[in-house]
Amino acid sequence: MSDINNWNSQIIEEFRANEGKVGGVYEGGSLLLLTTIGKKSGKPRTVPLGYKPDGDRLIVVASFMGAPKHPDWYLNLVAHPQVTVEVGQETFNALATTIEGEARERLLEQWPLVTDHQAKTTREIPLVALQRVG
Repeated sequence: MSDINNWNSQIIEEFRANEGKVGGVYEGGSLLLLTTIGKKSGKPRTVPLGYKPDGDRLIVVASFMGAPKHPDWYLNLVAHPQVTVEVGQETFNALATTIEGEARERLLEQWPLVTDHQAKTTREIPLVALQRVG
C-alpha cells in the first residue's frame, strides 16, 4: 500500500506545483484532488482522481480498479460528505453524494472504463457527484 501512497503523493505534489497539470498517465486528462476527512482518524486525506463534468457537478468513480472493496476515500466521504476539491488553480468545498438508479446508468454509458472495472467485481462501483457548496 505504501507504493500507491508514494505514487499519489508525487502526483499531488506535481499537481499543486503546476497549477493542476501533471504528466505521466494523467497528462492531458481531467484530474482533481479530493480531500476527505478520515472515517477513523478524523484527519484530512487527499487523493488524485480522474473526473468528468456533469452540469455543475464533477463526477468521480470509486472503482479501485475493480477490487472487491471500496477505496478508503469513498468510505471517508460516506462518513463525512463535506469534502474539499482542487481543480486546476481552484479550491472549493463540496458535498459528495453517491449517484444511484437511472442517473448512475446514464453516467456509466459515458465511462466505458468503469464498466470494465465493474465486470471484475461483485460490488456495485459507486459514482460520486461533487457539488460545490458555499
